[in-house]
Amino acid sequence: MGFAPLKAALVSAAFLFGVAGCAVLSLPDTPINSQGILEKTNERGFVRHSIQAGAFQLAGYVRRSDAPADRFTLYIEGDGAPWPTPFAPPNDPTPLRPTALAMALADPSVAVAYMARPCQYLTADALRQCDSAWWTERRFAPEVVAAYDEVVDRLKKLFSARRVRLVGYSGGGVIAVLLAAQRTDVESVLTVAAPLSVGEWVAWHGASSLTGSLDPASLGADTHLPPSVHFVGSNDKTVPVPIVESFIRHMGGEMVIVPGFDHECCWAHDWAKLLEHPKIRGVLK
Repeated sequence: MGFAPLKAALVSAAFLFGVAGCAVLSLPDTPINSQGILEKTNERGFVRHSIQAGAFQLAGYVRRSDAPADRFTLYIEGDGAPWPTPFAPPNDPTPLRPTALAMALADPSVAVAYMARPCQYLTADALRQCDSAWWTERRFAPEVVAAYDEVVDRLKKLFSARRVRLVGYSGGGVIAVLLAAQRTDVESVLTVAAPLSVGEWVAWHGASSLTGSLDPASLGADTHLPPSVHFVGSNDKTVPVPIVESFIRHMGGEMVIVPGFDHECCWAHDWAKLLEHPKIRGVLK
């Protein structure tokens, strides 16, 4: 890629994710966050569980009982740390706030897993080997979706489960939908503040396209998606309501607009209540 296209791609991604923060998880050699999220994982029965999938070492947490679970819920993290300048991505995409992980902690289900995104929560040495394209223009690439496909297979064996529910926050919601489109064992999908119409999303912000990434809104008309509910905040300027509406017109699903919420506030804080929303009671049987 030449300097000009690269610069355009970096400016685009910086604009789109400059305010986005997600969850905090620590592996060896990464700092423990100030919000006590690690203590909460221990208190709520989560155990650290990393998975090598494709070229990626994906960090995660798992909560399970001794008994087999017919189904489990997988939470997929958002895109990560904000950009420090408009022209360069963060050196480490590890997110700063515990959105998706905190959502997983608030889920009362017995069988729950949380997985970070590529290149998040790595040691310094491992991070140097991880191409920044995986948290910039190729964040939704086929290789990334294939890695989560492998993760689901591994977790199904761990839980002795037949089915999975997918929950994705922000860019993690894009991964969840793309993953559900190619599997037959996904029972339901929930997304939160997710830019599901990727092409329209970057156009909305006047940004250049995410070269190499897939777009859920471009899935074929014959694509079968499981029952899905898509949450969006009424005040979300990063992923505004029309972006989610556009995806639903193309691919179906239910939308829940939450008054007063933006891209970060207050999904983690209110997640246990949102799981009781009437529109998703039929989905989360």
